[in-house]
Amino acid sequence: MATTNAPRYSRHAALLGAAAAVLLLGGCGGAAPHRTASAGERSAGPSAGGAGTAKVPEATTFTTVRGAPEDAARDGAAGTPDGTVVHPIRPAPVFDRPGGRRIATLPSTQLGGPTWVPVVETSGDWRRVLLPSRPNRASGWVAGTGLRTAHTPYSVRVDVAKRRLTLLRSGRRAGRWTVAVGGAKTPTPAGRTFIMASVLPAKKTPSPLVLPLGTHSATLDTFGGGPGTVALHGWPDASVFGKAVTHGCVRVPADALKALSRVPLGSPVLITA
Repeated sequence: MATTNAPRYSRHAALLGAAAAVLLLGGCGGAAPHRTASAGERSAGPSAGGAGTAKVPEATTFTTVRGAPEDAARDGAAGTPDGTVVHPIRPAPVFDRPGGRRIATLPSTQLGGPTWVPVVETSGDWRRVLLPSRPNRASGWVAGTGLRTAHTPYSVRVDVAKRRLTLLRSGRRAGRWTVAVGGAKTPTPAGRTFIMASVLPAKKTPSPLVLPLGTHSATLDTFGGGPGTVALHGWPDASVFGKAVTHGCVRVPADALKALSRVPLGSPVLITA
């Protein structure tokens, strides 16, 4: 298991076309939301057969991983992870407990960039990590072998009630901004999650950078044709900041987006209601 002290891994996914960006931003950009499940979200979970033999889904933002242990840190009750993040050098089996039933495969890439996920628990050589899939707060156990390990000094906190985003570096505040959050019928989901990818859309509006998180809308199965992924992103109209007007995403000012662009993949994000 390779270990690095500084998170020098790539922050940005490959440049994506406008269509791909729409899939990520549709729910926050005013596109009509859809309440029917997308094909990717209909992925079946593993059968009750033996571990490692049943067909299991990849753990991506487009899939549902059935039988995944739920992260118990509802609304931030267990605090922010310690910054340990792991990258599977090759697709890694995911289990419901150390040595237990295989429930998914964690791919080495997500949305064109490397997969980095935060570690929330350790048991011997096993790591429990947060997954980017539905249901929200899904986690799973991966073996330590075949993982690259790093440490991110960054964490992000989103206080939905106060409509405020705080960026921390080594536990100290590096920035605080008033943001826009989900509306009453499409709230920003609470819990621990992480920065899953960093997307540079070919079309720079409404945001030149999109940071999809490992969580999804709790009220919309899809929006804008995508899987309902919640993201941090910019917005050209500053009048939205301080309001609950999105379909679940967090819209941030330009200076906040610039600061967030330096945050490595896998960095924990704590959303409190």
